[in-house]
Formats: sequence, C-alpha cells, structure tokens
Amino acid sequence: MSAVPIEEVVVSATRSDQPLKRLPFQASRIDQQSVAEQLARNLPEALTETPGVLVQKTANGQGSPFLRGFTGYRTLMLIDGVRYNNSVYRDGPNEYFSLVDVGGVENIDVIRGPASTLYGSDAIGGTLSITTKKSVAEDWLHKPTNNQLFFDAVHKQRYSSAEDSQIQQTEIRMGQAQHWGIYASVSQKDFGNVDAAKIGEQPHTGYDEQALNLRADVQINEQWSLTLAHQNLIQDDVWRTHSTVYARSFEGTQIGTDLRRLKDQERDLSYLKAQAEDLLPWLDQFTVTLSQQQWQEDGDRIKANQTQLIESFDSFMRGIDLTALHTTESGEVRFGFDYYVDQVNSARNDYHADGSLAKSHIQGPVGDDATFKQAGGYFQYQHDFDDRLSLTWASRYNTIDSSIGRLEDPETRLASSYHNHWNSWVHSLRGNFALSQTQSIWGAASQSFRAPNIADVSRYGKSRSSEFEVAATNLSPEQFVTLELGYKISAGRWWLNASAYHTGISDYITSTPTGRVIDGLTEVSKRNSADGEVYGIELDWRYEWTSTLSVYGGITWLRGELDTFDSLVSTTASREPMSRIMPATLNIGARWQIAPQWWSRVSATHADKVTRLSSADQQDFERIPPGGTPAYTLVNVYSGYEINQHLNVTLGVENLLDQDYRSHGSGSNEPGLGVNIGLTLRL
Repeated sequence: MSAVPIEEVVVSATRSDQPLKRLPFQASRIDQQSVAEQLARNLPEALTETPGVLVQKTANGQGSPFLRGFTGYRTLMLIDGVRYNNSVYRDGPNEYFSLVDVGGVENIDVIRGPASTLYGSDAIGGTLSITTKKSVAEDWLHKPTNNQLFFDAVHKQRYSSAEDSQIQQTEIRMGQAQHWGIYASVSQKDFGNVDAAKIGEQPHTGYDEQALNLRADVQINEQWSLTLAHQNLIQDDVWRTHSTVYARSFEGTQIGTDLRRLKDQERDLSYLKAQAEDLLPWLDQFTVTLSQQQWQEDGDRIKANQTQLIESFDSFMRGIDLTALHTTESGEVRFGFDYYVDQVNSARNDYHADGSLAKSHIQGPVGDDATFKQAGGYFQYQHDFDDRLSLTWASRYNTIDSSIGRLEDPETRLASSYHNHWNSWVHSLRGNFALSQTQSIWGAASQSFRAPNIADVSRYGKSRSSEFEVAATNLSPEQFVTLELGYKISAGRWWLNASAYHTGISDYITSTPTGRVIDGLTEVSKRNSADGEVYGIELDWRYEWTSTLSVYGGITWLRGELDTFDSLVSTTASREPMSRIMPATLNIGARWQIAPQWWSRVSATHADKVTRLSSADQQDFERIPPGGTPAYTLVNVYSGYEINQHLNVTLGVENLLDQDYRSHGSGSNEPGLGVNIGLTLRL
C-alpha cells in the first residue's frame, strides 16, 4: 500500500481541516505503515512508488524528488509546518531531502502543484509536508482518567543484501493521559556498497548515518497545548562516485577523473509550537511556532593531479510562524504570517599535491557572511455556496532581503559584496463542484514565485559533469502561473483522482555559459532565461477488490520546455526540453491481507526511455547515457507476519527481474536482485 490516495485524511500542507477528497488538489499520502512495509531506508526512497514523483540520486546517500518537472529549490518541504528549505538549496537535484530521518516520520503528504500563496517562495512543483511521530499522550489527551500512564519501547532492525546494509532503531514512548507525552528515537545506519545488476559492486557507494528524534507534548489546559521537538541527523563520507575514477560505466556513461569526492552533513532542527483552540469568539484556532535549524556541510575533493579542495558552509536559520482560523456558517477564513532569517558562512581552501596550502578562497561553495530574510503574510477564504460548489481564494504578499558580505567577482576575481531586495504578491483561486454524491470536478488557477537565493547569486564550484559555476548578481524572481483541472470519484470500493495541468514559466533561472573554460570545465553563471512551460497528466486510483485484497496504481506523463541561450551575452533563445524531465511512468500494485497477522503485497513500476534531453543533459556524460536513460521495469514483493504481540517480521524481495537500471539523471545504478529483512521487537 505504498502511496495511497488520500480520502478521509486531513492534510496540513493544504492549511485546511477538511478531507482532501473534497478539496481541489492532487495528492498522495505515504503513512508510517507504508514506509514500514516498504522497508524504505531513507526519505527519498519512501517516495519511489508514488505517482507523479521521480526520485533522482546523484549519490547513493542522496536523493531529490522531482514533482511536475521541478526539484531542488523549486520543491518545498515542511516538517510539522516548519519551512525546511534554506537559502543554500541548489538548482536541480541535491542531497538535502535525504537529511530527514524516515524512521521518525509519521506521514509524508505529497501535494502536487503550486502553493506559494500559502508558503511563499519555492512551492512550485509541489510540497512535501512531513508529519513527525507524536507522543502517544497526544492521542490520549481526552481519556476519562487523569492519571493513566503509558510506556512503550520498540526496537527495529533492517538488513539489505543488495547493499550489505544494516539499520538499527530504538523508539520509546511514555505519557500520562490528559497531561503529557514523550517520544524519543535513536538510529544507527551502516550502508554498504550497492551491488547493481550486470555492473556489480559500485565502490564508495556506502556510508554511515546516525539520527536522533525527540518530542514532548504537554496539554496545559482545555485550550492550550505545547510541543517541543528536536531532530539531528549526521551523514559521514557520502561519495559522489560518478565523478571519480571508481565509477562504473552504465550504457556508455563516462568514468570521472576525481580520486576522491565526498561530503559530510549534519542537520539540527528544534522548534517550540503552542496551539490554542476556541481562544476568542472570532478565533477558533491559533498556532505559533518558533524554530531554528542548522546545517553543516563539509566537502573533500582530490582531483586527478593530486591537488585537494576542502570546502564547507554553515547555515543557521531561525523562523516564526503564526496561523489563525475562523470558521463561519458558509466556510472558513485562514490567515497568517511567517518570517525566516538564514545566516550563512562558507570557506574553501586548495592544497598542492604535497599537502601545502595553495590558495585560501574568498568564499566556499556559496557566498560568505550572507543573510537571507523572507517575510510574508497570507489570507485564505473558503466559501461553500451550497452542498455542491465550493471556492477557495488565497493571496500572499512576500518580501525578501538578500545580502552577501564576501563573494568572488566572476570578472575581477576579487572580493565583492551584494545586496538586493524583492517583493512578490501572488494569488490563487481553486474550486470544487460535486457532480453527484460520489463524483466531483475541480479546477485551479495559481500564481507562484521563487526568489533568487544565496546559492543562485553566489554559487562557486563544479556543478554538472562538465560545468563550473560562478556568481550571478543581477537576478530577479522567477514567476509561474499554473492552470489545473481534475476529476475525482469515491464510490464504494473505487477511489480515483485524475488531473491535467499547465505551468507557464517566466524569468526562469538556469545556468548559461560565460564563454570561459576553468580547469577544463565550461564556466557557467545563472541567468533569468525567459519563458518556458511544463504540462502533463496524473492519475491515482485504488480499488478494494475484496475486504482483504486491494489494487492500486498511477500514471504520470509530462513534458517541459525552456528557452536556452548559447552564452550570457546572447539575445537569441532556442526552445529545448527541460532538464531531467520525468519519463512516462506506470505504477501498479496489490496488497492482500491473507490473515489477521499475515499480509503480502507486490508493486511494479515501468519507466519509459528518456530521449528528450536538454543540451545540458547531453553534456552530463557521467550521469546520463548517450541518447538518454534506458527504460526499466521494477518489480518488488513484500510480506509481513506477526509472530506474536512482541515480534513482527517483514521480508522483501526487490528488483525481482534483476534489472540493470538507474533513475533518470542519477549518478549510480540502483541495487540488483536483493533481499531485505525487517524485524520489529516490541518490549
């Protein structure tokens, strides 16, 4: 039941307390049960069977979901409503979606389409709304007895033969009804090298990871409740193997020349949330959240000539979110305010082959001593005209201030500074019309935007296989307009949601050649590259064949095109396919509850060959094969059995056809035929 359409589920990312099946959105939910049954080892891999999502992995320890053709800083992620994207998010695929421990996740809500009116910059292709695991006491807040205590401890173990990996996680929950609750988990993950079909073991694709999740919930009185949470995740020695001499060629991809290229990552998120119910006659719900998030990235690269590059950045982001709800007889009004400040420091040193310092750079991978501030307020009004027609209008005003103390000027190669300010005002209108008690149609027209971040303006270093990126200080925000039309049916055993969409793109920011070559790499810089479009169709469906057998699936098809320029001084654009567009993909699956304690499921994914390549894709020799990424069919089988109330066992056979494949744009192949075993011990 990997990624099931949302029916009666309330989804936080929509900022609405109504079931999503009555709202004008295309969405799926991956719940805790689905993650456990799939034996997903990280957050991106939990999304791989979700219709409308392409998961690209530059490295085995990294993963970047594409939603409607967009990823990186054009896909927004929220953790318990807190903005996850920071100002060092890069264009295209990046590793940051892997820095959330999937073992601490309750639900992943995948909302396709724009949401800038609700969340501001970055919510273009879609929004991933992560709900972390709660303390049990939160579910017990209205138990009849005030002193009922609860304690629960669970240990989970996962082993995978195709990557010789082990994951150990221990969870503890405790609480007292109507008063308080605590959740804590710690995990240790040891991932070995991936053993792919045909090309065999891929060296330096293994890595280590540790994670910690803490959460406390306190019910102060009948109105007020508090939540305090902390998360930490550390990755050690995640190699970008595709650019090194240890890469394995796939269908003609080139072997890299680096002797070493790896990253270490550490992320911390802490937040305090206070929520009130029925606070005032005109205020049915009020929430305030204070958060801080810190990322540390360290990179180590040794080139073919034995010279070494050591670079790092540190991002410290603080935020405040205020949301309020007022319910009327004919609908509801939501309004709120959010403010985030991201402070970034970076450094880079180059060393000779003998280990002596060759150069201390002005900046690291992004500008040094940088600050990125974004503030916005929104208003959303839903009006129910009758039992059949509902309209939702939303509007947001956002202001963004960006400054960099030190960056390398691409012309003079000397230190310079930067400051800019932008304002954006976006709107959306969504409507839902019930054709009958079981069928409805919905439509939407939405504006969205993305302001240039610190990485856009000051990125410095190798990007694609053949490119070296330098600063761009004359950028303006990207603008998008999306039209959507959908159909839903929920009748007895059937659930289906189909939609078509078109996103018009203006002032899109992409890398453009400067005309110079640096160390054999084409120098590029960002530019607002005029217009483009993305359009496609998405289909989710589910059928309850019997009370114990269900089948489900999805179809995804999309196209994307952008204007491109031969150089920064070029004024003539040519239209070409967008980079790394998801191929036409079919997902199907079935789940059978054989007995109360025994279940099985099978899933299959077919992705067509990718032949529509951008010029940048064609130059990405180390990741994309000549002529495009081959088609593949992936079949997985899982089964679980509850031995007793204390012990569950799950067995998965993945890549049953032993396909030699990689998802489009990835830097290494996925595992071949392998067996995964999961054990859950409840104390």
